[in-house]
Amino acid sequence: MKVNEFMITDVITITKDKSIKQLLEILVKSKIGGVPVVDEQNKLLGMISDGDVIRYLQPKARTVYDMFSLVLVSEKEGLKYKLGYAVDHEVEKMMRHKETHTVHPDDELEVALSILSKYRFKKIPVVDNNNKVVGVISRGDVIRYISTKLI
Repeated sequence: MKVNEFMITDVITITKDKSIKQLLEILVKSKIGGVPVVDEQNKLLGMISDGDVIRYLQPKARTVYDMFSLVLVSEKEGLKYKLGYAVDHEVEKMMRHKETHTVHPDDELEVALSILSKYRFKKIPVVDNNNKVVGVISRGDVIRYISTKLI
């Protein structure tokens, strides 16, 4: 089985200059857990997931730095305060540049399964030879596809 047999081709993407608030609106409205980040030509720049958003928006805890005789204390940050300024940051600040694994439409299903299981990703972008996003594969898509073949 090839990736192009079960990938989703109606891909929701975001550009790196959009705000985190705009990203949250897309995720909630579309009921999805992540999107590829693309440039103006739809070339893949990275991925961003709901987990990345949660980690980024998590308020900082109180931290104590002891440098021998100098002690610095960073006070605990509240969620409301963090949300007040962080939602206006650009997506580029929190998107994953590293560890963005992709598959090609002509790859075998096993390639996607290997990436999904090894890296515990929820979604993988499908790119063409020019690194343009042409689809996505999610764990749910794979499970639904496999279950339809078994029934």
